[in-house]
Amino acid sequence: MSSEQTPTTEVTTGPRPRRLTYAALLAALEGLALVVGGVWILVLGLTGHPDDRQQAVTGGITLVVLALLPLLAARGLLALRSWSRGPAVITQLLALPVAYNLLQADSMAIPAGIALAVVAVTSLVLLVNPETTRALGIRGPGNPDNVGK
Repeated sequence: MSSEQTPTTEVTTGPRPRRLTYAALLAALEGLALVVGGVWILVLGLTGHPDDRQQAVTGGITLVVLALLPLLAARGLLALRSWSRGPAVITQLLALPVAYNLLQADSMAIPAGIALAVVAVTSLVLLVNPETTRALGIRGPGNPDNVGK
């Protein structure tokens, strides 16, 4: 894309706030965890003795493909692209029910649920922070001129 298609403002060319960097790192961490989980399920499905090999392979591929959303969002956040906050927020909103389900399990999944819930809530707080919003050049509804405020 050319610079004509993706306009930038003075706000987005400044230094990246630490909150935005942390949010990007958390999104990347979630994406990498999805890739690792997907590859692990895929390898076990192909080399092990799963109950349903097709389901294991499909699940592994699905997790790897789902990892693209937080990984692309993390890259966009690091590059100060305003579009990237939407996918990052969606990722965190989708992680909350998964964390809840992990917390309902009576197994080793409970610590994973706690970790996922902490990461998702922390990321949401970082993503909706006014400093993050300003750094990404996102204007509030009905406020087209408040970028510099």
